Amino acid sequence: MSEPDLSFLDPAGRQGAAAAPTPRPPAPHPRAPGASAEGLVAELRAYQAELESQNKVLRYSQAVAESAYERFETLFASVPLALMVVDDHDMVVQANSMAHRSFQPTERDRPLTALMPFVCPQDAARVREAFAHAQDLGHSEVKEVVFTISEATRITGDLHIAHIDAPQTSGPPLSQFLCAVIDQGPLLAERQALQHSAETLQQRNEQIRASEKRLEAVINSALDAIICVDQHQRITVFNPTAAALFQCSASDALGSTLDRFLPDAAQALAFAQLTTQALLGEMTALTASGKELAVEVSVSFERHADGETTTVFARDLTGRKKAEAHRNELEAQLRESHKMQAVGTMAGGIAHDFNNILGAILGNVELAKADCAAGSPVLESLLEIDKAGRRARDLVRQILTFSRNEPPQRSAVSLAEVVHDTERLLRVTLPPAIELHMQLQAGLPPVLADATQVEQALLNLCTNAVHAIGTERGSIHVEAATVQPDQRLTERLGLAPIDYVALTVRDTGPGMDAATLERIFEPFFTTKPVGQGTGLGLAVVHGVMRTHEGGVDVQSAPGQGSRFTLYFPVATGATASTPTSAAADGPTDPAPQAFPSATEVTASAPVPAAPPSPTPSKKHHVMYVDDDQALVFLVQRLLRRRGYEVSGYTDPHEATAALRTAPQAYDLLVTDYNMPGFCGVDLVREARLIRPDLPVALASGYVTAEIEQAALAEGAQALIHKPNDVEELCATVQRLIVGHDPA
Repeated sequence: MSEPDLSFLDPAGRQGAAAAPTPRPPAPHPRAPGASAEGLVAELRAYQAELESQNKVLRYSQAVAESAYERFETLFASVPLALMVVDDHDMVVQANSMAHRSFQPTERDRPLTALMPFVCPQDAARVREAFAHAQDLGHSEVKEVVFTISEATRITGDLHIAHIDAPQTSGPPLSQFLCAVIDQGPLLAERQALQHSAETLQQRNEQIRASEKRLEAVINSALDAIICVDQHQRITVFNPTAAALFQCSASDALGSTLDRFLPDAAQALAFAQLTTQALLGEMTALTASGKELAVEVSVSFERHADGETTTVFARDLTGRKKAEAHRNELEAQLRESHKMQAVGTMAGGIAHDFNNILGAILGNVELAKADCAAGSPVLESLLEIDKAGRRARDLVRQILTFSRNEPPQRSAVSLAEVVHDTERLLRVTLPPAIELHMQLQAGLPPVLADATQVEQALLNLCTNAVHAIGTERGSIHVEAATVQPDQRLTERLGLAPIDYVALTVRDTGPGMDAATLERIFEPFFTTKPVGQGTGLGLAVVHGVMRTHEGGVDVQSAPGQGSRFTLYFPVATGATASTPTSAAADGPTDPAPQAFPSATEVTASAPVPAAPPSPTPSKKHHVMYVDDDQALVFLVQRLLRRRGYEVSGYTDPHEATAALRTAPQAYDLLVTDYNMPGFCGVDLVREARLIRPDLPVALASGYVTAEIEQAALAEGAQALIHKPNDVEELCATVQRLIVGHDPA
């Protein structure tokens, strides 16, 4: 900091001028004795002239001194510095207006009578030391002294001290100090501002460096390939993702032209200069080895003083395309599943009414056959009607097998035994031109399955293969082996990651195209001529594998035959030791036994078709409830011929009212499950409340595990599958009545 020149404030000139010795008149020359009077006058006149000359000089010196004093006073008063004269006792002898304005800005402030009271206690020692140095050396200075004006006002300045001796009229001169206070507040504020600016600039630079590091980290960790090129399309930035995508190191890529990796993008950049960003879309990229890749490209343009920089973002679409293909495949499977579910729901819905119709047809045929004499030509027609009705019944059972969603009664089954049993059946029916080859892995583990349904699925596949080969020579290969499907196959078929036994049936037939493969599992879809197939064979296979928690995989192409692979889950130790999976999960408490099937009823209690059984001494009264009037009329005729009294109802509410009126008049209640606005289980519940000991049977054409469990929970003793044979129905009725007859 420059020091002001305060030499002009030194009152030495004033003191010199004031203390200049007054010229004394020259001493008169000693007059010689005997001089004349004229000589004396001349001497006096000369002396007078000399005095006058000295007086003029004296007056001139006084004028000069007074002028210098006036200039000093004017300068002292008007100089833009706080000046004050302080004596040895720290009393302010004289102070200019600037000092008064600085140290006493308001009347309420302390008067400027002494300097040291204004000095901050932290700087008092330095100021006293400076006065001592000025006393010895004549001048001194103290930097950045804080003067406390008031509680809210402070002055920070440099204190310059000059020692002066003030002359006195008599006695020695007084020792005084001329003090100048140079306010450093603006300079300090400017210095602080500069320091703050420097700190801010340093922080900004650190932020810029941190931002550059973050940007570098973002570029290096980005999932997209980021490539920066200059105005000549030469690569300046090549991030690690780009190095991995294009199979080229960054050191090798830097300096190369963009068309080395993105030839189409390099051409498109010329058309994208009108905007700061552009999406170029899907393009074909090249790796360092020349391999083509599908990428999505977007660009960003940055213009600066040194030119232009273009940033290219390339996203690998290989995974997305695979995911889209996989999603399309899953969507196709989902649509197929929804279609199968809709068809299955429809099949289950029509089974009720269709079974009622078939039941009425078959039952009336049985009654007509009993009324027809042997050898009558009508009997032959009735037999044909009975044959057609049974075929229709089997067809409905196939539809229900396809449409059922409940798990079958599965147990640990030896797949090799099922295959060998099916082989014996197939070899009897195979055409001579078709060869059957069996290749089963040794030591196949048991599978958790229903043996009858597995045999049905295998038989359907082999029958389809025979029909596909036709009259040509060919072969059918049946193979079985333990496999563990890979992840792609498990996702495509919806399999669990466990071990399976793969049962494969492949033929040398003509194969199928893609359009046919999409529809082979649709019910009633067939490529066979009219009258040679119902289109339910593969639909039943699909239903069997779905209920077995397995899957079916099909591979076929025109001219290359077909290959069907069924995946059956391997039975574990826990499931293999129990006869059914349902039994393993069942309660441990004692419960009623499951309903016997119609086949079991027929085998355990066969009843001859004719002649009818002898009429018992007491006619048993049977209540039959069904919404189909034709079926009610048939059952009434059928059971009355067997010696039973039958009351038929098509309205379950009327049946409930009749049972409530005379609960002891009935020996058996047989009710349909599905009736408009009413459920057979509800009727079973009402009957048990009215008469707990009344035997009850539930009839349904669509029996599921839920229906069976609900009927069993409400106390039903039998479940009749519709359409049933006449003998099966009669045997069930007789078993229930006899079992509850007190006699």
